[in-house]
Amino acid sequence: MTHTLYGDDAEPVERVPAGRLCVPVRPVAHGCAARLFRTPPGGRTAVAFTTPGGLRAVLGPDQPWIALAEPALRALVRPLGVEALTVDPTLTAAASSAAAPMGADTTGAVPVACVPASLSAR
Repeated sequence: MTHTLYGDDAEPVERVPAGRLCVPVRPVAHGCAARLFRTPPGGRTAVAFTTPGGLRAVLGPDQPWIALAEPALRALVRPLGVEALTVDPTLTAAASSAAAPMGADTTGAVPVACVPASLSAR
């Protein structure tokens, strides 16, 4: 049996987001800069969303963003030493019916999927 490569293969060899990605940005002196985040283990990552609605759902309706293709985003953050790209992340928190009291042990909490790098460095 021979293996043929067609565009409709069930398991494509390379899983790369195609098309426009919505990249969260922050204002800087001469325009904007891509926001970098940290993964739960602490690594730096660029973040992008496949839809504006997905970005708003995770980062809020006021989060500014720009449209970039995946290769352009990687080229933008590579000089900063960032190799990871997280597409469509979700924020997670511990399931709870009430807020934990002050001083309560929260070590069992599920980590946040992506934390802004500027906040996690504190």
